[in-house]
Amino acid sequence: MIKFFPFVLFAFFAAIPNLRAQEKLTVSYSSIDAPSANWYIAQEKGLYKKHGLDVESIFIPASSTNVAVLVAGQLKFGNGTGGTIASAAVSGAPLVAVACFMNTLPYELVVQDSIKTKEQLKGKSIGISRIGSSSDVIARVFLRNLGLEPDKDVAIIQVGGAGERAAAFRTGRIAAFPAPPGVLHLSKGMPQRVLISSADFQKPYPFPYICGTTTKAYLAANRATVKRLTMALSEGAHFFKTRKEESKQILAKYSRQNDPAYLEAAWEINAKLFDRVPWVTREGMDIQLKDALTKKPSSTVKVDDIVDDTIVAELEKEGFFDRLYKP
Repeated sequence: MIKFFPFVLFAFFAAIPNLRAQEKLTVSYSSIDAPSANWYIAQEKGLYKKHGLDVESIFIPASSTNVAVLVAGQLKFGNGTGGTIASAAVSGAPLVAVACFMNTLPYELVVQDSIKTKEQLKGKSIGISRIGSSSDVIARVFLRNLGLEPDKDVAIIQVGGAGERAAAFRTGRIAAFPAPPGVLHLSKGMPQRVLISSADFQKPYPFPYICGTTTKAYLAANRATVKRLTMALSEGAHFFKTRKEESKQILAKYSRQNDPAYLEAAWEINAKLFDRVPWVTREGMDIQLKDALTKKPSSTVKVDDIVDDTIVAELEKEGFFDRLYKP
């Protein structure tokens, strides 16, 4: 017969509330590049567990696919962008962005080295991941900033992730592709140059880019869980901003890239772009919603229908971000 000593019994039962507090769920992120690092840092550094969550993080390439999975109900929380959320919402999807950890698009337009001017890009093609993705949005923004008309002056074609785009570029299938900062360092042996960068814009392009996204129903029924997810992801962003070398190591692990120049450039640029308080840029969401409404003019969706950052407001009022960033 097994005997339990009193202190063993006490320790066992005392642990039960903590075990019950670890709520299980799966979340998704849409990129392995540095702007999404707070998602896998939260997993890697045990930040979800710190806030009472037993989370499995899965990588689903392209924000448009992540949003489709959320709409289908296969997952309850994941990364969405302003463009994909707005497009889904005007088609009837009850999605909301609850927090955006980065509210601009850090991209460069990589072109063949022979392309020195915007005129030389005319008649050629740009490769993106998927229609409606952030790479699609920034490709169109770049073209308009160059005075070129997307789809008419320059073809925009779906190719896939960064690796697939680099391969298509190498074989000449595409003449250009938008890439996060630092990717240029991974394109060794491929004669190329940056034609335009979002860093060239007079002010950052407002775009809800790395956003915690869920459905209205899930948020209403699981507000405490969404709050804890927001806290963990905010701490992931803080970790990236303040712990350079460890963040570069984690980025190398998830991106499977060890090039020092790439890791340095990716950290240097993106560390500045993670927001201290993850408000959703309503200006950026308004731009994306207006674009989505051109395709669904009968829709009555408004920005306030797809943004609910009351949890961020609550956390700020409670002093969470002040404590997080306290020296």
